Amino acid sequence: RAYAPEPAGLERQALAAPLRLLHAQTSPLFPSHTLANVQALVNAGSPHAPVVLRSLIEYLRAAVPLLHEPAATIERELQLVRPYLELMQMRMPDRLQFALHVDPSALKVRCPPTTLLTLVENAVRHGIDPSEEGGRIDVDITRRGERCVVRVTDTGAGLHQSANGLGTGLTTLRERLQLIFGDAAHLRLAPNASRGTVVEIDMPAHA
Repeated sequence: RAYAPEPAGLERQALAAPLRLLHAQTSPLFPSHTLANVQALVNAGSPHAPVVLRSLIEYLRAAVPLLHEPAATIERELQLVRPYLELMQMRMPDRLQFALHVDPSALKVRCPPTTLLTLVENAVRHGIDPSEEGGRIDVDITRRGERCVVRVTDTGAGLHQSANGLGTGLTTLRERLQLIFGDAAHLRLAPNASRGTVVEIDMPAHA
């Protein structure tokens, strides 16, 4: 089986530093524009404010512990991504729909922290936000024997928005996957069959 074994002792300590640096580059606690929207709802006494605050609290509860963890699980990632997508949908209710399709056998699979959030945030930022009509985001996570496939599909603006490469978030995520799994993990970016973009990670299903 061609994957990088989990490091131990001094090797693990040596690996931890670059992982922390790469993780710090891609894990802001929360987009500032969304916090501004939450504040506006509260100030206006909007009936939506309690729902928005609940999703924000769920997000932060999941996000803060991940900032200092070298590895997460798909289950933990979903605890972060679900409230994030709920908040994005509240920010643009007429322009974003989403669905999560998760194989229960994949929940305990380990991955770098914020792996799924990076893919979803990329779909929002480069797919849905630039598209006047918005779009839909589908998250599909399946386990196939000793492999786990994470796929995020959007029907947004499409690959021409990222013509110069993967962008900082996906490039850094690819480097983090490489540090942990070596050549056994792959990140692929492709146009969606109809409209938008598909980003897929194929990695070992370590639990």
